[in-house]
Amino acid sequence: MHNWVHSILAPQNWPFSLEWLPQPAYMVGGAVRDAILGRTREYWDLDFVIPSDAVKIARAIAKHYQAGFVLLDAERKIARVVFPQATADFAQQEGNSLETDLHRRDFTINAIAYNPHTQEIIDPLQGCADLQQGLLRMVSPANLEDDPLRLMRAYRQAAQLNFTIEPTTLATIRALAAYISTVAAERVRTEIGYLLATPQGTPWLANAGKDGLLAYFCKNATAASFHKLATVDTAAAILTQNWQQLGVELQQYLRDTIKTTWLGIAKLACLVNSHPEVAEVELQELTYSRAEIRAVITALKLFPQLNSSNKTIREQYFLFQEAGNVFPAVVVLAVAHDTLVEAMSGDKSLLVYSPLISRYLNPDDLVAHPTQLVSGKNLMVALNIPASPVVGELLTEIAIAQAEGKITTAEAAIEFAQQMLED
Repeated sequence: MHNWVHSILAPQNWPFSLEWLPQPAYMVGGAVRDAILGRTREYWDLDFVIPSDAVKIARAIAKHYQAGFVLLDAERKIARVVFPQATADFAQQEGNSLETDLHRRDFTINAIAYNPHTQEIIDPLQGCADLQQGLLRMVSPANLEDDPLRLMRAYRQAAQLNFTIEPTTLATIRALAAYISTVAAERVRTEIGYLLATPQGTPWLANAGKDGLLAYFCKNATAASFHKLATVDTAAAILTQNWQQLGVELQQYLRDTIKTTWLGIAKLACLVNSHPEVAEVELQELTYSRAEIRAVITALKLFPQLNSSNKTIREQYFLFQEAGNVFPAVVVLAVAHDTLVEAMSGDKSLLVYSPLISRYLNPDDLVAHPTQLVSGKNLMVALNIPASPVVGELLTEIAIAQAEGKITTAEAAIEFAQQMLED
């Protein structure tokens, strides 16, 4: 085995010292696989298999290093220790030998173990050979059936590693596809999320759909939906070429706590029913957050209205108010839609959206980003009126008049509101 594997996996790179681990103890899973592929990563995800006392050992390590401790599975004796730049999972060996444990895993490339005490690689299922060939091969059909999420995970790992799924494994996944319906929706949603996040994931998401893995969760997704996903990726690339800032925003997460990007929202909109009410129910069943659902619904509702060539300032103002920070997802969907429906090239449809994009990207543009000349309180005092919906309506009209260049000062705004009340 190559020397670099030992240097990547060497215990001096771990967040804890090797002496905490009994002999034997094994490192397994993604970290071993990535090291053999020569991949290093900023954030360590370590998995250890311990013949006995796994939870006790994890607890002792967490206590000594003042790290977080999570009991992941009391029955199967699996615990996680959370360090600032790494997580380490400690699992009790399944069965009475390491070989038995490795034979219970999903794919051969994830069933390779490394003994840090002896620096030896243990590979009973020839996972190293599959890594060299870039193949994702199941350990056994029964293992996929045991946890049907593994069916979906095959596509995600193929996308992340740029591997192909070995033919017998693929045939087995298709045969077992119906089992995915027994998996909790949020687990499937997480896998879909990984595939939505990058262009490499798009063809694999389409394959998962074609192979019957999404039918239960994305009931309205068709072959056309998956074709549209790829068009959205292309539209995003075209927009990014022309407006770098828009490209940056498309890659940003909705919030720190919600790891879906705005581009992911646009792609999610391709997989649900085009009627916002139906889409909303679908997304709720998939356990998406309120913020994600609102973003998809807004994108679906607004992208057909995005052509600016015949929009008044007033109409543009309301469009931006409704779109808010979902605008990048709206515009990507609109460009993708034009490309598909009207056989327009992306560049041609850009001309249509260019004025709106420029407004959105200019923080001083009063149509897209109105600033308040006066507050509701100012109006109530100056005009001697009570709090009521009228105040809100006046504020809206003032903002539009300001966007149209009719008024520029607080005095003018109050005068304008006075005039409206009189009319």
